[in-house]
Amino acid sequence: MSTTTVAKPQAKKPGKGRRMSLPVLLLVIAGVLVLTSIVRLITGADGITSTGQMSTALRLAVPIGLAGLGGLWAERAGVVNIGLEGMMILGTWFGAWAGYQWGPWTGVVFGIVGGALGAVLHAIATVTFNVNHIVSGVAINILAVGTTRYLSKFTFEGAPQGSSKQSPPIDSLGTFDIPGLSSWLDTLNQKHWFLISDIAGLVGGLITNLSPLTVVAVALVPATWWVLWRTAFGLRLRSCGENPVAAESLGVNVYKYKYIAVIISGGFAGLGGAFLSIVASNVYLDGQTAGRGYIGLAAMIFGNWMPGGLALGAGLFGYTDSLNLRGGTTNVHALILLLAILLVFGAAYLAWKKKYVPAVVTALISALMFVWYLGTDEVPRQVVTAAPYVVTLLVLSLSAQSLRMPKADGMPYRKGQGK
Repeated sequence: MSTTTVAKPQAKKPGKGRRMSLPVLLLVIAGVLVLTSIVRLITGADGITSTGQMSTALRLAVPIGLAGLGGLWAERAGVVNIGLEGMMILGTWFGAWAGYQWGPWTGVVFGIVGGALGAVLHAIATVTFNVNHIVSGVAINILAVGTTRYLSKFTFEGAPQGSSKQSPPIDSLGTFDIPGLSSWLDTLNQKHWFLISDIAGLVGGLITNLSPLTVVAVALVPATWWVLWRTAFGLRLRSCGENPVAAESLGVNVYKYKYIAVIISGGFAGLGGAFLSIVASNVYLDGQTAGRGYIGLAAMIFGNWMPGGLALGAGLFGYTDSLNLRGGTTNVHALILLLAILLVFGAAYLAWKKKYVPAVVTALISALMFVWYLGTDEVPRQVVTAAPYVVTLLVLSLSAQSLRMPKADGMPYRKGQGK
């Protein structure tokens, strides 16, 4: 008589492969909001949670988020897209070129097309010819800079109010508020009450002075999640990024899905570029993207290749970027205190996890932040300018140990290699 041995499932090691549940995430966000409100009361920096600050942060987060969504689509299919910056640059130029001639919505469409054109080149190089993804992406970025500067000399230089580095003004898409609710939340925010006014500022900033394109961009986040995680198309696309050989054995045309993903990726990046030139400034400027394609890629990594986490990352980077425009030195000085307090909690958490060396290092950094805050009244302007990039590096370094990229991301693949 034969017996069957059933293997017991192995328990996962603590802290490995676990995702933060939604209730825990909401609890963390609530805790950060409470701490922010306390810091605002201590420092008197009411601008850190004002409606205007949050509205500006949303506007600046949109192009970063769109670039991040572009990276998400490509990397979920197994293609690393370092060329997001170049595709954004193409989006800014094409969007402005068409926008000032035929209207802003036409410019939006052309911006998407411009980014997609750069993506086609990246797909040909990486998917068809198996060129190293990083090398191809960097080449796209360099090509985009050179191409747009060359084209600007022949298109914008002779146009009214244009030059070789700037397009003529583009008509606005317009903005809108939620009637009644926006003004009520703004009034509540100006009361400067503990927590209530901060929540009012956060929510009010999300529904005040909105561009129609902002609404479209925000809607693309849940739409991306639904397509990639709730449809057969999305399952096939993600399988190309996890195990293309197995996907091919099940009849999936891996090349086709990689091409589709990369082109969609470029379209998102191009849309982010068009947002910069049409919505954010109503004009194309040379160097307008200012590295937002790379920050979008960082937001995607911070979000663990998931749309929700990506949106949080884009919001964080957009917020720090907005400090340049609204009360930067005073607000950043207050945020130093907030960061110092958060690092105290971080050190305590690491000590609880028995990671004593990182806990001590975190505690020392926290102490230095407290000393910096107590020894100054405001920070230099250069610190405010560098804040988005410093936050990018800090966030990536702190979250690196809990990330899980698609298994075949960036790996070479040839059709039929599994046979």
